[in-house]
Amino acid sequence: MSAVSLTRFNDDSALAAEVLGACLDIPAWIGTVSDGRPYADVAALRKAGAEAAGAITWGEVAGALARHPRIGEKKAATAGTATEQGWSRGEQAGVTAAEVDDLAAGNAAYEARFGHIFLICAAGLSGDEILASLRERLGHSPEDERPVVVHELRRIGELRLAKAVSDESGGGAA
Repeated sequence: MSAVSLTRFNDDSALAAEVLGACLDIPAWIGTVSDGRPYADVAALRKAGAEAAGAITWGEVAGALARHPRIGEKKAATAGTATEQGWSRGEQAGVTAAEVDDLAAGNAAYEARFGHIFLICAAGLSGDEILASLRERLGHSPEDERPVVVHELRRIGELRLAKAVSDESGGGAA
């Protein structure tokens, strides 16, 4: 997906909701950020997105987790848009084929321990760095891990929002 222009984002409620949902599938976040339109510039939109993400609670995370594939896998439990799938592939670019089996084993252990997928903002991380984080986080209690997952989800949302909307006037379709 090419970034949509801020003008189109500000002017089209349905487009704004679609773009925001691809960034972070949490209805309260989508509503808060969408309701803040129009934004004077992309920096104001990103600031609003970050502030709204600060209010995300553990109870809101389950649906959003379903739209993220396991690290090292191609598809999420709930099919996202082609845009989301492309972003996910790019974010996981540091994972090599040689690390997929270790990640699969780590994912299985993590899911058995916590009851949900391992989520990390993988952009810019190597497979070794992701594996190290997964192994370290397996030592967390569920109470300690939940805020980490929420933090990682917020980071992913902020990263994706930065990709999704541009100040340029010729932005593409969602």
